[in-house]
Amino acid sequence: MAPPDPSTARYPGPWTHRDIHANGIRFHAVETGPHDPDTPLVLFVHGFADLWWSWRHQLTAFAESGYRAVSVDLRGYGDSDKPPRGYDGWTLSNDIAGLVRALGHSEAILVGHADGGLVCWATAVLHPRLVRAIAVVDSPHPISLRDGALRDKAQRKALLPTFLSYQVPWRPERRLVRDESREIERLARLRSGPEWQATPEFSDVVERLRSAIRIPGVAHCTLEYQRWAFRSQWRPDGRRFMKAMDVTLSLPVLQLHGVLDPYVLAATLRRCKRHAPGRVLKFVDGAGHYAHQEKPDVVTSQLLGFVRGL
Repeated sequence: MAPPDPSTARYPGPWTHRDIHANGIRFHAVETGPHDPDTPLVLFVHGFADLWWSWRHQLTAFAESGYRAVSVDLRGYGDSDKPPRGYDGWTLSNDIAGLVRALGHSEAILVGHADGGLVCWATAVLHPRLVRAIAVVDSPHPISLRDGALRDKAQRKALLPTFLSYQVPWRPERRLVRDESREIERLARLRSGPEWQATPEFSDVVERLRSAIRIPGVAHCTLEYQRWAFRSQWRPDGRRFMKAMDVTLSLPVLQLHGVLDPYVLAATLRRCKRHAPGRVLKFVDGAGHYAHQEKPDVVTSQLLGFVRGL
C-alpha cells in the first residue's frame, strides 16, 4: 500500500488550514476563532506520534469562547516540513516563538501534550516575553522528567524501555510503520484508559494516527525528538540546554494529569514544583496519557478556567 500523502492530515472541520513560515521552514497549522492580533492567542502543541487534530475538541471550544485558537503540526509531523535536523530543544522553542510572531502576536498562551508540553516548557524559559502562560497535559518539566527517570524506579520502569529502544537506527522506524502501523495502536491502548478504548472515537483516533505516522518522513522525525533528548545528555548542547532550563518560572502554569497514565507518573509531575513553584496541578479521573482526548469536556473546562483567570 502506498504511503499517505501529507495533505491527508488536513481534515475538514469548522477551522481554517494555513501554511505558516517560521524559523526557516513551513508549518501546517489549523485556526479557529477571531483572526485578530488583539484577540488572545492560544497555541496548541501535540505530542509524540500525533498531529494537530488531537486538539480538535479544544479548538472549537476556545473559538466559541472568543479566543484565537491555533493547533500546529510540529516540524517533522503531518503536513509540516520535515527537515533532516532541528529536533533539539533550542530549535523547537524557536519554532514556537517564530509561529507566535508569524501569527502577528507579541505573546501567546501555550498548551501542550507530552513531548509538545516539553516544547512549551522550553519556550517559556527561552522566550519568556512571548509566553503569557503555559498549560501542559501529562508533561513534566524536562529536568523533572530526567530526574524522575534517574531517581524513581517506577518512572524509570515506565519510561526507559521504550525510550531506549528508540535510540538504535532504523529498526524503530520500521516498527512504527510495519503492518499499517499496528505499533501505534498498541501504544495507544497501553497508555490510555479502558473507558476511552471502548468508544467508537478511540478507533477513529487510532486509524488517523496510524495513517499520519506513515506519511513519508514522519516516523523518522518523530523518533529524532526522542533521540536528541537522550543523546544530548552527553553532549555540550544538551548540557547547555538543561542549564538554561534550570530557572524558576514566575509565569502561570497549569499541569493536568490523567490519573490512569502509566507512562508519566504523578510523582514526576510533583517534582515540577522546584521550577514552577506557583504551578497548579490537577488530576483527571478516568483518563490515561491522552487526557485531552479521553476526557475532553473535563480538560477543556480546566483549560478555559485557567485561561480566563489570566
